[in-house]
Amino acid sequence: MKLSRVPSSVAFAACATSLVTLLAACGSDTETTSAGAPSVTDVATSSVTAPAAGCPTAAPAADVAPEWTLPGATGSVSVTGSTDEAAPQITVEPPFSVSETQVHTLQAGDGPVVSDTATVLVCYMGVNGRDGSVFDSSYQRGAPVDFPLDGVVPGFQKAIAGQTVGSTVAVAMTSADGYPQGQPAAGIAPGDSLVFAIKILDATA
Repeated sequence: MKLSRVPSSVAFAACATSLVTLLAACGSDTETTSAGAPSVTDVATSSVTAPAAGCPTAAPAADVAPEWTLPGATGSVSVTGSTDEAAPQITVEPPFSVSETQVHTLQAGDGPVVSDTATVLVCYMGVNGRDGSVFDSSYQRGAPVDFPLDGVVPGFQKAIAGQTVGSTVAVAMTSADGYPQGQPAAGIAPGDSLVFAIKILDATA
């Protein structure tokens, strides 16, 4: 069983810890999905004015109960969303994969409904189902990011569009809805299913 928590370090070859920073600093060609959409972190901005609370960086309690458990086509995953004080927890029984993208609302918010073309401000953590490694996390950086939903991978849009601001959601996405050609800088290979825990802080039309 592979336990993924925010404090774990993620090493990306020859570059900084954040995939956002990596793509900017290394000048890599932008990876695109089969539909031509850039990755989540390709379009995320690092100059967002974060809310006072930011994204919590503390590890969750050891005895925290999962809010969602999903058996996959192979392996399984359980997810607990973030709190005001602690980051989310994603536990993978690898190799985890799904044949269809699955979205689950961990905690419903009471804000407005997010449209599929909104620009959203979120805290998120992404885990590779193949080995349970954290490949990117705004929780590790302690600050949210914003991006337009019509400019990211389909799985991320499916997870957030139709949710309400303030919600915490989880998504287990197929490779086709994530990075079908892989994302080598983040250790994502073609065919990898990905799991995200996402807190929706704000959205604008």
